[in-house]
Amino acid sequence: MCGIVGLFLKDKTLEPQLGSMLTDMLITMTDRGPDSAGIAIYGDGDRNTEKLTVQSDTPDTSFDGLDTRLSDVLGVSVSIETKDTHAVLELPEGKIEAARDALAEIDGGIRVMSVGDIIEIYKEVGLPKDVAARFEVSKMSGSHGIGHTRMATESAVTTMGAHPFNTGSDQCLVHNGSLSNHNSLRRKLRREGVRIETENDSEVAAAYLTWKMQNGATLGEALQDSLDDLDGFFTFVVGTKDGFGVVRDPIACKPAVMAETDEYVAFGSEYRALVNLPGIEDARVWEPEPATVYFWNH
Repeated sequence: MCGIVGLFLKDKTLEPQLGSMLTDMLITMTDRGPDSAGIAIYGDGDRNTEKLTVQSDTPDTSFDGLDTRLSDVLGVSVSIETKDTHAVLELPEGKIEAARDALAEIDGGIRVMSVGDIIEIYKEVGLPKDVAARFEVSKMSGSHGIGHTRMATESAVTTMGAHPFNTGSDQCLVHNGSLSNHNSLRRKLRREGVRIETENDSEVAAAYLTWKMQNGATLGEALQDSLDDLDGFFTFVVGTKDGFGVVRDPIACKPAVMAETDEYVAFGSEYRALVNLPGIEDARVWEPEPATVYFWNH
């Protein structure tokens, strides 16, 4: 099962509503994935800083004074904003990798959810409506975002097993389907220096796209190559700093529907996820073709 939603805004006046629209879409997909949920928001960022979104099962102790401890280790100013079990750390450019290493030393229970200039990922175990409420996703603004409701079939129900997966700066992926060659590909990508934190096959797909783009491919090219290099069945929705992409495997057995207006592009595993979007009655609505890459950029 699992449910995917995505929204790419063309009209900047809708950006304050991004979180509320995505939340409604996510909750509508609850019966496709009731065990955990996550959402990636591409919001605001300072040109001279980067964001590190982290999670802890013991946020009261893990996040207390974390900004000060990191500042002392890194020798730079670090700010922190806590949101339930997550916290967004803001650091000067070029300090992300050092911060990740420092976090592992400071508190082994802190897990990295996302890194990038503008991306923030929030995900937890629980019903989508409860996960969204915990992080007040409906109040968030941004230019685009993707979300996922999970029904775990191949691994345990955990926070780290929830989607989206972020494996490169401002890059993330959600996946409906299953890959058969993820173990061999995981080993190859780790040898190439790509960080992979879980045994989830979807994180391998995210890491593969990161690796391709690190080696010069555009998002569209990376998605096209995935059709040859990834074995299995899949629907991917991918976010980058300024882009949004969709691809289905050649069989396309997982459901998907898209809608486009002058104001936005939207994706849902089912049409009912899109019915409350503004102007949906006038949108061009279609089912993405198998083995066909769709992507948009700001």
